[in-house]
Amino acid sequence: MKKILFLAGAAALLATPAFADLASELSTAQTHAGMASTQTDIAMVHKHLQHAINCLVGPNGKGFDAAAGNPCGKAGNGAIPDSTNAAQKAKLTSIAATAESGVSSSDLAASQKTAKETADAVAAAAK
Repeated sequence: MKKILFLAGAAALLATPAFADLASELSTAQTHAGMASTQTDIAMVHKHLQHAINCLVGPNGKGFDAAAGNPCGKAGNGAIPDSTNAAQKAKLTSIAATAESGVSSSDLAASQKTAKETADAVAAAAK
């Protein structure tokens, strides 16, 4: 019985990241927002910008879209929940909300601009 409980506990640990990698989540969010800003197809702008949002908010966060994919899925629970700095959390929450407006927009230039602003803001928040 003890062996079964031990194996179940070990399996649960393997199913979740052992340590949150906030730097990786922020870097990936910035990269995807940057990629979104250079896309010429609105669907690709939205896809990469959603990836950035997913990295910021994590799978339990507001605005997370599992269908879009989560490039930060093995890095932690999202940059916002993984950050221990209240000021940084507030900045990242605001950045995610701005990024969501880019995903909601059907205007290519506006979405690209929002994606560029998102990439720059994530870079600044990571410092």
